Amino acid sequence: MSLQEALEARKVRLLALRKRKEEGATDDNRAAVLLNRNFDPETRTLRKHAVNGAITEDTLEQDVEGMAEKIIAEDEQQRAEELNVFNIAPKRPNWDLKREMERKLAKLERKTQEAIHTLIRQRLSSQKGQSEDIMGAMNAQERAQKEADDEGDLDE
Repeated sequence: MSLQEALEARKVRLLALRKRKEEGATDDNRAAVLLNRNFDPETRTLRKHAVNGAITEDTLEQDVEGMAEKIIAEDEQQRAEELNVFNIAPKRPNWDLKREMERKLAKLERKTQEAIHTLIRQRLSSQKGQSEDIMGAMNAQERAQKEADDEGDLDE
């Protein structure tokens, strides 16, 4: 197919398309028909289409048709679950013991920390420095460690 033949074929297609458009525009102006697929002009309400194509309308009775049975079934199920022994028992059987023990353990923890601090102070003061301030105690501990290291070096 040559370029000239393709040009002629395109012109013919465009002319045919132009004619169809002009005919369609005149037909649209003459026959403007309203299609009421979803609207019923007599009752002035919306239509609902069923699966088989029949037109139905929504009603309150249709909306609440199965609700009563559904609610009764849910209520029975909930009552059965409430009576189940496993739902009554706690998921962690010792949760109340842990709750009671936490208060007592908090007091014991504080007293334990105080006792540890007093033991450290006594041990530091019993070493050579015998000073009450922390820096003196730290220096005394370092000196004691150095002496222990020196004695360990001499033994070897």
